Amino acid sequence: MKKAFVVLFVVLTTQVGIAQIHELGLFAGGSNFIGDVGSTSYIKPNQLALGVLYKWNRSPRYAWRASYTYADIQGIDRNSDDRRRQARGFSFSNRISEFSLGMEFNFLEFNLHNERRVVSPYIYGGVSYFSYRVVNSSLATETDWDFSIPMTLGVKASIAKHLVLGAEIGARYTLTDNLEGNDTGIVTFGNTNSDDWYVFTGATLTYTFGRRPCYCRDY
Repeated sequence: MKKAFVVLFVVLTTQVGIAQIHELGLFAGGSNFIGDVGSTSYIKPNQLALGVLYKWNRSPRYAWRASYTYADIQGIDRNSDDRRRQARGFSFSNRISEFSLGMEFNFLEFNLHNERRVVSPYIYGGVSYFSYRVVNSSLATETDWDFSIPMTLGVKASIAKHLVLGAEIGARYTLTDNLEGNDTGIVTFGNTNSDDWYVFTGATLTYTFGRRPCYCRDY
């Protein structure tokens, strides 16, 4: 499965040579964890998240998107609003490396060859494949790989001829309950029927390039 995902990633990114218009850039922001340890806030970045992304714009309405994001996540019970967690006193730190593929849909037409500044909110969805490793916890676990489902909401604007600036919040629903070391076989705690989430919040800056497209009413 891991090899199949890598092959799919390579096939998509090699479209740079034949696609009509492209974006290549960086993501920078913060990350936070939603699960059985630490804060119960859904959006509360507390660790650094960095990434790279590529977009193949198939029309002013949608683009194929590939990205790699690296981040630490952590949970500290004493920082929670839940008194039961404060009393329990668990903590963990985890390292995430994520590859993501999917489609970005623009609510407004986002034609990068428009001479005027263009702005649009957007959503992104697809599939992510990530590795995780608890690096600072008494609940030790081994490095593992799993899938997550990205659900991202953002807004972007062209700020110069070849530059697009965006801001987004992307929640990832994972298919594991082990990001905080809950499924090591050593100890079990929290709600074992509820899988973990992690969230990336930040800004993107992409450089656009490629010949002027003919979208040919494909959207």
